Amino acid sequence: MMIRPRSRLPLGLTLGLTTLLVSACSLHDSERALDTSQVDKPVVEGPTQADVQAAMERQAREAADQAAETDDLWERTRLGFGFTDDLHHERVEQYIEHYSNNPRIIQLSTERAEPFAYFILSEIEKRDMPAELLLLPIVESGFAAEATSSGRAAGIWQFIPATGDHFDLARDEWYDGRRDVYQSTLAALDYLEALHQRFDDWYLALAAYNFGQGNVTRAIERNAARGEPTDYWNLELSAEATAYVPRLLALRELFLNPDEHGTQLTPIANEPALERIEPGRQADLALIAEMIGLEADDLKRLNPGYQRHATHPSNAQHLFVPHDAAEALEVALTEHGENPLIRFREYTVASGDNLGSIAQRAGTRVAVLREMNGLNGDNIRAGQTLKLPVTGQEDAEIQVAAAAEAGELDTYEIQEGDSLWTISERTGMTISELRAANELERDAILRPGDTLQVAQANGGSSSDNGRSVAYEVQPGDSLSSIARQFQVSVSDLRRWNSLNGDGIRAGETLTLYVAEADEEAIARARDV
Repeated sequence: MMIRPRSRLPLGLTLGLTTLLVSACSLHDSERALDTSQVDKPVVEGPTQADVQAAMERQAREAADQAAETDDLWERTRLGFGFTDDLHHERVEQYIEHYSNNPRIIQLSTERAEPFAYFILSEIEKRDMPAELLLLPIVESGFAAEATSSGRAAGIWQFIPATGDHFDLARDEWYDGRRDVYQSTLAALDYLEALHQRFDDWYLALAAYNFGQGNVTRAIERNAARGEPTDYWNLELSAEATAYVPRLLALRELFLNPDEHGTQLTPIANEPALERIEPGRQADLALIAEMIGLEADDLKRLNPGYQRHATHPSNAQHLFVPHDAAEALEVALTEHGENPLIRFREYTVASGDNLGSIAQRAGTRVAVLREMNGLNGDNIRAGQTLKLPVTGQEDAEIQVAAAAEAGELDTYEIQEGDSLWTISERTGMTISELRAANELERDAILRPGDTLQVAQANGGSSSDNGRSVAYEVQPGDSLSSIARQFQVSVSDLRRWNSLNGDGIRAGETLTLYVAEADEEAIARARDV
């Protein structure tokens, strides 16, 4: 249902201010930084968005050849596995058991990987690197771009600030390139290539990625001085670095033989999932989502580099959207013309106000206010009406307050393995609504046993007043395209069909609830 709140509710969750653990994976906090003085050919320039665009264009040209080999991206990954040494080392076996006993780690990780895996694997293959590296973000972050360690490592590749700076992964209050999956992937692969060039051994390169190349070099020198082997398995490393390669090799085994280990992999089509769009100006994510029939939180998940409700006021303004929605967005942007892509509310200037103070209270920048209001300078006067951007969080707070006033909220007890994403899927609330209802900060920790305020089951769901129809998924369909076709939300489609992610296959049958009066929609479902 769409919830409409006006005020915050009592906090129902114990908050943490450091790490958001979205899966059972270990997030390392080691101070990893690229010591460029020790790399034979250091990476001097970090990847740019132009590099990302060039990579996506190349992948689009090669997509047909890739699809001809297999329609299953995981099969393509297995064909590219390159590790051969110590695959069943005793340290590996314990993590095979660990992941087998905790299947939600892989289940959630593969769901999160779905929009990004094709891009990552294609870049790995282009560099002739082992395909096992596609699984490294599971070890690092569970493929959760919002993951932040207590050592301030962020994104699926867990870059600390210093290493992110070296690779030009810009960050400020609006945007964090370490969380931008596409740009950070190019940076991570650059880093791993440099480490492999230095150590000439993938296991040592991986240990250095986790533990720092200086630390690994010193461990090698200590063993050499004692006349002991200097391979990865014999080095004295941190506990986390000692487990790092075994975790990756354990995942390799489970992805190589999923049926043998009872491992459930979210199916991923062997084709590009997203396209990159440049609106040319700052854009409100919720407004863009409406243009293409997506939920705002779904668009945010595809663009985790953005830390607020909109793209950057002046720098990063690109958007990644589902492949089948890109053309619709281009058309919508053309029709929108030069009008602002930021939602606004009106504000009457008070005595003593200035653009700087108003911008700070509104969570925006002076330049944005100038553009939205056609101002040539900073002069404003008391009584003047200004347009101020409205954040998605403010809208969520309005929705949640209305739901609370109407008595439409229940208490939900957090379960092991829960994240805001999974709770969102289960309850139909957006992540912004969950944060608003429970006063959750971005880095809040979800602890099993704590409680959240959530929407009542089926409260306001369109299934209450709709007619159930069956729809057979057609080739090329996606949840977003089906949602647009039948004028329903993606989150409703997931809830009605108990879907944890966006993966669907041609031939499957989905249940939809459409208005009784919508004879055209009912006919479309029958005609398929």
